Amino acid sequence: MLDTAAPSPGPAERRARALLSPWVRLGLLVSLVGGAVVAVLLLHPERLLTGGWPDRLSGGAAALVLFAGAYGLCTAAFVPRPVLSLAAGALFGAPLGTTAAVVGTVLGSALSFGLGRLLGQDALRPLVRGRWLTAADRQLSLHGFRSMMALRLFPGLPFAGVNYCAAVSRMGWAPFLLATALGSAPNTAAYVIAGSRAASPTSPVFLGAAGFLAVTGLAAVFVAWRRRGRRGGRTPGDAQPSGE
Repeated sequence: MLDTAAPSPGPAERRARALLSPWVRLGLLVSLVGGAVVAVLLLHPERLLTGGWPDRLSGGAAALVLFAGAYGLCTAAFVPRPVLSLAAGALFGAPLGTTAAVVGTVLGSALSFGLGRLLGQDALRPLVRGRWLTAADRQLSLHGFRSMMALRLFPGLPFAGVNYCAAVSRMGWAPFLLATALGSAPNTAAYVIAGSRAASPTSPVFLGAAGFLAVTGLAAVFVAWRRRGRRGGRTPGDAQPSGE
């Protein structure tokens, strides 16, 4: 009889499989993100966006494109978006600054989501266990758009962290990016407007933008407090019967 068994992989194929294994890719993701965070802490690229922007790049389409790209890279490296949005307003004014900031937000989210999906999903999905993790994964996977909209409208959450966590779910690209653009636009615009009027902090426009940010922040705290109170108020008798 003929031997129909598949040939064993050679050394080169085994090395290729090892390099493409989920845990190796996860290690690469951790290294990339960790290196980017360290670079941000050491180099402070946000200073370039806020105070070191070359005069010859203070206007025009090329400046907006360059700023949006830098905004996206900094966002993926966990630079706080409010700092970047304030810089957009100070450099370009409210209309153009909002455009650059929202485009940069979407670019940075796409970069984070893509890296997380490509390098981290296969290794991390088997670890999604427990009541809260599985519920969050199910919500993001089945109701991606509205779930991401709620997360984007809820201030105070680490923006890049949400991107990388969402990548572990089965959420599609289209609902993720659309919800990111729509959900992050209001707060982003408010920060940009505040940055554009930073020289006159007593102006009605600046006070209106600051008031909007304060109201949304207080609303987020209230919602979080209500949810925590509901969870804390449950008693063992409220649990569903186990059926045993």
